[in-house]
Amino acid sequence: MYLTFGIAFGFILQRSRFCFAAGFRDPVIVGSTSILRAIVIAMVIMTITFSIIQYHSLLQGIPTIPGHIYSIGFHTALGGFLFGVGMVIAGGCATGTLMRIGEGFLMQCIVLIGFLIGTLLGARHFPWWEKNFINEAPSIHLPSYFGWPGSIGLQIGVLMLLFYLLKRYEDKHNIML
Repeated sequence: MYLTFGIAFGFILQRSRFCFAAGFRDPVIVGSTSILRAIVIAMVIMTITFSIIQYHSLLQGIPTIPGHIYSIGFHTALGGFLFGVGMVIAGGCATGTLMRIGEGFLMQCIVLIGFLIGTLLGARHFPWWEKNFINEAPSIHLPSYFGWPGSIGLQIGVLMLLFYLLKRYEDKHNIML
């Protein structure tokens, strides 16, 4: 079952050329927002799916949400910056790297080794980050402010507005047409 899913998922990634790095690179380089809009659609689907899971948990009498809500702060911005630098150096994101390995690009195997080393180092040093930054920063839980329906609606609304703005941007700036 896992092998079948892995092959199917890899096939979809390869055929769609889905890469998070390309999603953020292409609007700047060629004006295309198609991959970034696909990421936004995936976020809408995840929002709806997560909401269903949360609602099911509440129906089962589980008062707390499954999972963790981490804080937002300096560590979030620093992590995002380092991740972005890593994507530029690697020439793509994790999905793009795995896709290229499957296509036979052996240089991406070095990137995969770098991912593994970075993951191990990150896991080893996570307690320090958690103690010094994560636990000190505020957590933002939208349902605490707007309730579940309001927060779901707000998130989907913001994502749909972003989708619309990305489409308008592409219509004006896409040099690939």
